[in-house]
Amino acid sequence: MKTQKSFPMPLSYPLAHFKVSVFYLFQLLSIQVDGPDSMDKKVVLITGCSSGIGLSLAVRLASDPDKTYKVYATMRNLAKKERLLECVKGLHKDTLDILQMDVTDRQSILDARDRVVEKRVDILGLPFNEVYCASKFAIEGACESLAVLLQHFNIHVSLIECGPVNTDFLVNLQKAELGDTSLQQVDTHTVSLYEKYLQHCGSIFQNAAQDTEDIVKVFLDGIQSPSPAFRYFTSGVVPPLTKLKITEPDGLQYITAMSKQIFSAEEK
Repeated sequence: MKTQKSFPMPLSYPLAHFKVSVFYLFQLLSIQVDGPDSMDKKVVLITGCSSGIGLSLAVRLASDPDKTYKVYATMRNLAKKERLLECVKGLHKDTLDILQMDVTDRQSILDARDRVVEKRVDILGLPFNEVYCASKFAIEGACESLAVLLQHFNIHVSLIECGPVNTDFLVNLQKAELGDTSLQQVDTHTVSLYEKYLQHCGSIFQNAAQDTEDIVKVFLDGIQSPSPAFRYFTSGVVPPLTKLKITEPDGLQYITAMSKQIFSAEEK
């Protein structure tokens, strides 16, 4: 039996949600596994399961009443696993394993890989965020390149592109607050723009942020589809802006629209 593999890769639009970015360093890998003990389960490896989208997705899949999925939920600090266990309660028997893995630690990744592989698994722009956004654009470019190649191996690569999500992202975000000493040497015009940017971020997360369950539904669409799309948007807010980048290739209308969205007025 030929196995169909898929790689749904979650991405987000940080803060103002209009630049492609990986949501934390979370990845999801899934595959249909064949074998006498597999019961046709899809095996799913998820990183970042101590909170946010990773937690919600692990709970949803591990608690599936039909036991469709075998979930390997990983996190950097296993001391935080109690929240995940509390969420799945007694519904996770035979469907959930929790592993320690830090995606910045190669040995940690290899150790987790060995734990999973031995059970037979085939691996299935925003202002003031310039470097952050650059790294996320790189991920999208890498995924586009992989998608072209991997289709010849019956592997589907998908990007899950989110808007703002109700997680601890803003709480954990390291940023300079107005009045910080780090801003004392910054000119007043830049500080004024930064203030508007912070106001915009707060407003976006307050008024437009999605619950993690909304994001999980999109992941499920990609996982369950026999022919998953390359790109999924979780919100209807983003596509009109991305359309500007395609229909107006000089980029000016997109930049103007972004400036209005974030700073509430066109730069003179």
